[in-house]
Amino acid sequence: MAETLNSLDELKGAVAEGDAPAAVTETETPREPVRDALGRAYATGKRKDAVARVWIKPGSGKVTVNGKEMAQYFARPVLQMILRQPFTVAGVEDQFDVMATVKGGGLSGQAGAVKHGISKALQLYEPGLRGALKAAGFLTRDSRVVERKKFGRRKARRSFQFSKR
Repeated sequence: MAETLNSLDELKGAVAEGDAPAAVTETETPREPVRDALGRAYATGKRKDAVARVWIKPGSGKVTVNGKEMAQYFARPVLQMILRQPFTVAGVEDQFDVMATVKGGGLSGQAGAVKHGISKALQLYEPGLRGALKAAGFLTRDSRVVERKKFGRRKARRSFQFSKR
């Protein structure tokens, strides 16, 4: 094994000579696009109790959730905006068709799960979009969930009303 470098100056000298340690000389391999036989990228998104399976492919921007159009399934404009956020951040509006199936939770959690799945599928389809999506925080699963109810209490934190007498 190579001798141990004990100071920063020795490391700089070793790098200048081309005798750098393996950890310094490793270059990150570029990510490869992950697509299936039909040219689609698949990802799973999660939020609260909702789990979404998302497929994206090049197209006209059509979004289908559980066999319905996005505007029909997510009637509130806020939820539709949540689904469009990954495309806006990545700068690829109306370039991909989305087919998603989502189960569990309520509409808000389902919209968040589909957004998470779209973001993951986008970065798998086009690895160059990963930086923008990661900077916006769309690739991280939001781990906040409902706190469980504790025994001896009315809700998760609410106690019964105290009676002095």
